[in-house]
Amino acid sequence: MKRFQYLLWFAHEHVSFRLHEIEAIASVLKIPIKWIEPPSDKPWYLVELPSEEAVQKLSARSVTMRRAIHLWADEPTVPRLHASLKEKCLNGLLEPYKLKSFKVDVDLFCNSQTQEEKLERIESFSYMPFQGHVDLKNPDVTFQYIEYYGLDPKIVPENPTRTFFGRVVSESGRPLIHELSLKKRTFIGNTSMDPQLSLLMANLGKVSNGDLVLDPFVGSGSLLVAAAKFGGHVIGTDIDFLMLHGRTRPTRKQTRHIARKDESIEANMVQYSCVDKYIDVIVADSALPFWRSDVEFDCILADPPYGIREPTERIGSKESLPIIKKEGSPVHFPSKIEYGLNEIIKDLMWFSSKHLKLHGRLLFWVPVFRQDYNDAQMARHSCFKLIGNCEQVLTTFTARRLLVYEKIKMPQDTDECSSAIPAASTFREKYFTHGDEHRLTRKQKKAEAAKNKEMWFAKLNNVNVK
Repeated sequence: MKRFQYLLWFAHEHVSFRLHEIEAIASVLKIPIKWIEPPSDKPWYLVELPSEEAVQKLSARSVTMRRAIHLWADEPTVPRLHASLKEKCLNGLLEPYKLKSFKVDVDLFCNSQTQEEKLERIESFSYMPFQGHVDLKNPDVTFQYIEYYGLDPKIVPENPTRTFFGRVVSESGRPLIHELSLKKRTFIGNTSMDPQLSLLMANLGKVSNGDLVLDPFVGSGSLLVAAAKFGGHVIGTDIDFLMLHGRTRPTRKQTRHIARKDESIEANMVQYSCVDKYIDVIVADSALPFWRSDVEFDCILADPPYGIREPTERIGSKESLPIIKKEGSPVHFPSKIEYGLNEIIKDLMWFSSKHLKLHGRLLFWVPVFRQDYNDAQMARHSCFKLIGNCEQVLTTFTARRLLVYEKIKMPQDTDECSSAIPAASTFREKYFTHGDEHRLTRKQKKAEAAKNKEMWFAKLNNVNVK
């Protein structure tokens, strides 16, 4: 079977997620990928795929990719690229497209260009025998020209180190990021997840039509929205009664003085036209599973609390006290105690070993201090294989890692689970202590710079300053 070469052109963000996302989508869609060159941190992958339809399906779900390009030329220098294209044009490469309306897009990676320079680059392809008219808004065919100048913006060579030219086959699924924007969402909370990361989790979880998806720390339901958009039937649980009933303090600054009205996870599902995928949300403690033993999920997505903006709690009491229910109150709010991050992760993995389908995926985030991070700290369970470990940098000293596991066997009494992730209270303490120290250091440096500047002006004016 004939295969075609394509360039998958990426947005330069969430780099460590790219390969896992593309492989997961290809697995869901059963698309065989052949790598022309090994995947790297460069903003492209060169692949062979069986058809344009396969490329279009692959790119339509990806939120790290920008577009897919049928590669016509790949050369280390601009003159060689033009020489290659001239030869291919003589051999009829452009023939199917010469009468169609067109436009040429120009991208410079790790460099910039003026509008005049951009037009000059476009005009350099005037030897191509286009007969159709230019249409910048809705062309029949779009061509892409790319110049790559490396990954270091501080060291930009005079000439590109690699150049590409090709026909754009399809755009990616990135418009979905804007469609699910938190700015326009009906119901959000303090920790609502960014739509791109939510969609990435759904892709890495291999969510597809008809899957049953659980979020055991559902919050305001961002992960449910993303999974539902890819066809999953979604259900969530959370210990926070007020959040699930839309009674928490409004998050948006402009409306904090106004009580929430008609806000809920279901309202979000209605907003995004996926309420038919919504099962329900349940107020429950993840430390006390209530599910029947025969309930199985295709995918479990989770973003456990870290103790920074949301507390890490479970139902319990430090003392043995009787349950007291206020007279006339229809609801009992049980007392809660600290729920360590290690405990949360271990309980989540034990639960998933029993209630996740074989070959289903479990994904969850863990916070780390970058300087202290060690792979050996990450959770392990004999029922699961670690598929991915992707870092999202939060600050200069903190990050969080998305761990992607696949269930490889059914649970047994001899199964083992280990985790050495620092406790949420430890992370919280270090987070605020390190932040205070960092701010103090910056303040000291600023004061020292101001003093040095004052002394410099004093010397300049021959004035002695104590």
